[in-house]
Amino acid sequence: MATPAKPATKSTAKSGAKSVTKAASTIRAKPATSSTRATVHEAAEPFLRFRHSPELQARTEAVLTSLEASPALAGHGDALADLVAELTEAGMNYYYLRALKDAQVGFVIEQSARLAMSGAVKLISSVSRKFIVRMDDTQLLAVARHIRHLAR
Repeated sequence: MATPAKPATKSTAKSGAKSVTKAASTIRAKPATSSTRATVHEAAEPFLRFRHSPELQARTEAVLTSLEASPALAGHGDALADLVAELTEAGMNYYYLRALKDAQVGFVIEQSARLAMSGAVKLISSVSRKFIVRMDDTQLLAVARHIRHLAR
């Protein structure tokens, strides 16, 4: 007949916890740089993309090319903010409204969802515009790189 093991005493439990804490504190991961972080996320995380019109693709290419060619010119913030708003609207339509249409939920529900999405896009666009138009050249180029990466 087996005898049950003795319960750990308070001092044993405390010393075990201290050694685990001490061991964990001595093993520190090297902080990830932004380029390392991007590479890790690209390799490890799933992603979704959406289809949009050839016209929006051409506009995206024109805005990004113009920004990349001469980042110091004025007006790039406004152009990029407009582009982000259009891409946001296209993404919302593709991911949400198109799915409702495919599910055949009915005209009233589709219109209600369209109205809600329109309000959400306007809110997102106005907030993102405030940030984008205040960005410096380097920050605008970072946003452009991200959009270009998504457009691949």
